[in-house]
Amino acid sequence: MPRPVSKSFKLAVPDAEATADAAVTRGAVTVTAKVDAPARPERAAGALVLAHGANNDLDHSLLAYLATHLAAAAGATMLRFNFPYVERGAESPDSAPVLEATFRAAYNHLVAELVSPGTPVFVGGKSLGGRVAAELVSRRPEGDGLLAAGLIELGYPLHAPGRTDRVNLKPLRHVDIPSLFCIGSRDAFCDLELLRPVLPTLTPPGELYVVEGGDHSLVLPRFSGREPQDAYPDVAARVAAFIQSATH
Repeated sequence: MPRPVSKSFKLAVPDAEATADAAVTRGAVTVTAKVDAPARPERAAGALVLAHGANNDLDHSLLAYLATHLAAAAGATMLRFNFPYVERGAESPDSAPVLEATFRAAYNHLVAELVSPGTPVFVGGKSLGGRVAAELVSRRPEGDGLLAAGLIELGYPLHAPGRTDRVNLKPLRHVDIPSLFCIGSRDAFCDLELLRPVLPTLTPPGELYVVEGGDHSLVLPRFSGREPQDAYPDVAARVAAFIQSATH
């Protein structure tokens, strides 16, 4: 099997706000992005834009594993990127408009520069990144969202740890495309009993893949007798199957 092609580049994010040293500047900023593509791309294989979580970056082990696996085994092109606050070395995420502008820029670059016209494009991400993707999908029926073939959520942040009384369903309000939620059974940010009733209300109903023993990053505990990242191959296989089912 030919090795996938991987490339890093700088992605311009127009009209975003970048806060640094307590000063706010308006205008274009650039962030680091990486694309992993099959050595012999197939038009119908699909493409993904996946964003990272709040406390990590584009090189998070789960995103890196998915990028390599999906390019090599599923023939899909995947684009991952940093949000501006990561590039600045800040700990707190950017405002919602900046996060959304960055995701839009990555999506637009993928569609315009990296895949053939008509290629099915999926969006999603890990935790924060997945929430931004869901919000942009829900905006499409409202007039200014992203057109996507499917939504992929890797550890959806349904609520803060211990705050199951404050569930955030707003980003899912108008999800009207196939969706896959990969959730760890130990995820402190997503009580499965609260998520399960929500998925049938999506159109079409959302799919749930539970990583038994997995945490918010789908990592397994060491006391399980397995390596922390042993669930990644199964997650990648489930994502690949989801892409295939949504494009055929």
